[in-house]
Amino acid sequence: MIPIATLLGRYRTGYFPMAVEGGIGWFSPEPRGVIPLDRFQVPRRLARSLRQGRFQCTVNRSFREVISACASRADAGGDWIDERILESYCVLHEAGHAHSVEVWDEDRLAGGLYGVSLRGAFFGESMFYRVRDASKVALCVLVKRLSDRGFGLLDLQWVTPHLRQFGAVEISRARYLTQLAESMQLDCVFDDPGPLPGGPLRDPSRSGDRCSAPGSSSADAPSARCAPSLRS
Repeated sequence: MIPIATLLGRYRTGYFPMAVEGGIGWFSPEPRGVIPLDRFQVPRRLARSLRQGRFQCTVNRSFREVISACASRADAGGDWIDERILESYCVLHEAGHAHSVEVWDEDRLAGGLYGVSLRGAFFGESMFYRVRDASKVALCVLVKRLSDRGFGLLDLQWVTPHLRQFGAVEISRARYLTQLAESMQLDCVFDDPGPLPGGPLRDPSRSGDRCSAPGSSSADAPSARCAPSLRS
């Protein structure tokens, strides 16, 4: 188990853990992937899916189920989440710092994501989907929640072509650490009780209510860690 104080202390200085060859490695990529919250954009096809109102979303309802689904992904995106990582983040969730967004298709968990909030920063760790677009919907819900609560930083760790369509960019480690330090001066609260409102999801690019429903020390990491890049 990674102690809560160790996890939070490393996040404050720009590092995050991965299971590597039976141990835990700490990584701070150069460059770093982020989504500027004020430049988040929704691809046209996804916007149509949002307007259909198929999904319902919740927050922190099924954290263990979400992280377990991320860990069991068939691709390389889940192989960095071992039992020690999983249990450490479940404890971090119980302490109020790790959070999940769940996307439901009726009673079925269709997709979701999880990450860590610390003052004005949110560190995206991993996402998964079982139904097309479900993880992308979770990202929309996350961005709206962070924007509504005044967060200053959404950290993706790495940028993939998939994430560029949402406005993800790469910045230098120095710039990232500056933004991180600024976010640590904010006093934001990610969690509040209850599910998100039901009903149709709206296209974030078309409304002020941008989504109204329901990732020994090393500086760089292998590109196989696709999940913290919130890849669907």
